[in-house]
Amino acid sequence: MTEHDDAPEILYDGQWLRMVRRGHWEYAERTHGNGMAVIIIAVTPGDDVLFVEQYRVPLGARTIEMPAGLVGDDHAHDTLESAARRELVEETGWEPARVDVLLVGPTSSGMSSERIAFVRARNLAKVGEGGGVDSEDITVHKVPRAQAPAWLMQKQAEGFELDLKLWAGLWMIDHNPDGSPV
Repeated sequence: MTEHDDAPEILYDGQWLRMVRRGHWEYAERTHGNGMAVIIIAVTPGDDVLFVEQYRVPLGARTIEMPAGLVGDDHAHDTLESAARRELVEETGWEPARVDVLLVGPTSSGMSSERIAFVRARNLAKVGEGGGVDSEDITVHKVPRAQAPAWLMQKQAEGFELDLKLWAGLWMIDHNPDGSPV
């Protein structure tokens, strides 16, 4: 028998996360949704990239991220596309006419069973203020696409934590995952 054949042992079962041991390996699972999240690559009609800023308790710092959220969390019939639409509107106030799922893969395969989907949002229309729901306290940033990498590095110099998936998202504004142009 190998480690991956062992039955999982629940070490901790919280409101949002569960700690699991399988053989000698310990990892986290989400208790809500289906273990999937979406990250949304969104560019406004004015060629501004949408970023969100929020305080993240595990890091003890404010972060800069692309809009993102859980799939299936309180939405039983959620799809990657419907979750991306909902999260983009909630977090930024921009609604896409079209969303395309680009890639799905693990976020941190040695620590978590969570998978994330990169989704490209197109033909955006401003429909609200954004800022998130409940206590998310999200600040929306619209940054000219040509200035986005320099803006991100300035934010890092100011002490913000940067989600490294930002650079993959910036690349996928103009490219499909296989490298072909959009």
